[in-house]
Amino acid sequence: MNGKIHSFEDLRVWQKGIELVKEIYLVTNSGELSKDYGLKDQLRRASVSITSNIAEGFERASRKEYVHFLNIAKGSAGELRSLLRVSLEISYIEQSTYSRLNSQAIELSKMLFNQIQSINGATST
Repeated sequence: MNGKIHSFEDLRVWQKGIELVKEIYLVTNSGELSKDYGLKDQLRRASVSITSNIAEGFERASRKEYVHFLNIAKGSAGELRSLLRVSLEISYIEQSTYSRLNSQAIELSKMLFNQIQSINGATST
């Protein structure tokens, strides 16, 4: 992305998170997973939590609070990965779907980690 970041919508990590939310909603709308309301809801909530916490942290008044919410978002990415594995193990999703979504969640975790490190580095100098 070129230019200055004016809002959380400009953040690449948030944009990637939205892509993952859309994928999760599509996957949970079909097959056995669509009938397991508890697991379906948890998957959706975890994915939405990632983007929501990025947005909420960005809108906060301090870098410290922003980092706090980025850490929560990173935790939600981990939760999502665990729920995806459960979905795979009980044959609600195929290996290819699991691999694709898990890779996206790992990529988000890495992006969040890098952003946290970058902010922490900027505040310690």
